[in-house]
Amino acid sequence: MAENEKVMLAHGGGGRLMSELIGTLIVPRFSNAALGRLTDAAQVAIDAETLCFTTDSFVVKPLVFNGGDIGKLAVCGTVNDLAVAGAAPAALSLSLIIEEGFDMPLLEAILDSAAHTAQRAGAAIVTGDTKVVEKGAADGLFINTTGIGAKRDGVDVGFERISVGDKVIVTGTLGDHGMTIMSQREGLAFTSSLESDCACLNGLAELVCGKFGRDIKFMRDPTRGGLAAVANEIAQQIRLPMELDEAAMPIDRTVQAAADMLGLEVLNIANEGKIVIIAAAEAAERVVKICRTHPLGRRAEVVGTVTAGTEPIVELLTKAGGRRVVQMPYGRELPRIC
Repeated sequence: MAENEKVMLAHGGGGRLMSELIGTLIVPRFSNAALGRLTDAAQVAIDAETLCFTTDSFVVKPLVFNGGDIGKLAVCGTVNDLAVAGAAPAALSLSLIIEEGFDMPLLEAILDSAAHTAQRAGAAIVTGDTKVVEKGAADGLFINTTGIGAKRDGVDVGFERISVGDKVIVTGTLGDHGMTIMSQREGLAFTSSLESDCACLNGLAELVCGKFGRDIKFMRDPTRGGLAAVANEIAQQIRLPMELDEAAMPIDRTVQAAADMLGLEVLNIANEGKIVIIAAAEAAERVVKICRTHPLGRRAEVVGTVTAGTEPIVELLTKAGGRRVVQMPYGRELPRIC
């Protein structure tokens, strides 16, 4: 591979170059028994009554950002989808769509990042696929990851378990990932640098569920659309209103300044290392205390309540003492964020 500094169409053609790309660049970075067999389907032994299964595609721009890159993001995103479903990640796939002319050293760095992230999360990458498309057809690199995991005993999370009085908890500062991406795109500089919160949340989710069991009613990672999208989705599903407290929201000052500069609402901005937890009211403060013992939950806060009513809207209690409706984000403000 040393003589080829760029990805060529021939690397996706099914011949010698593709075999070299997979055999010398990709497989060694994710080495494990299941992947090493190089069969069309990986064999994975999982001891569980219930399996969780998820898939996601990643098209972030830029590919490398402060706090991560598309490889780390892809692994974290799929691990986190399993984690908030109450599952322990067991195995992942990783598929690449690479644009002709892509820098080989950058591809190696992204694969190293994905491998390191998966290893730290305890989730083996056991299968995948590689395609190369013509120049201009993929904007560098797209990644798809799929994950399976074993549902943890005693964990029961779902919309149907949420009821009036339950508390809304966020496990840390909001908007870090989205504003990092946007600031790098726009070339904005701040006294304190912005950094994505991109991280695997399975350890934090396991800690919380292990301590509180059925007191944890629901979990979701607030990615595209941020807390606003998650809160509105919950309200619509359970047909109950929700109140959020602006004064309780953990938001980094630099993130808020960047959002104000760009005319964006922090509640709408993507996160990649936070969990929205709906917990029974009597357990909420204890859940927050446990979250704060974990490195990824140190800024956890109770930020809202599921309330009684017939109109499933989300209202924000503002710092000024007023109220405003938090709308479901339209979806155009922050494209290519993950």
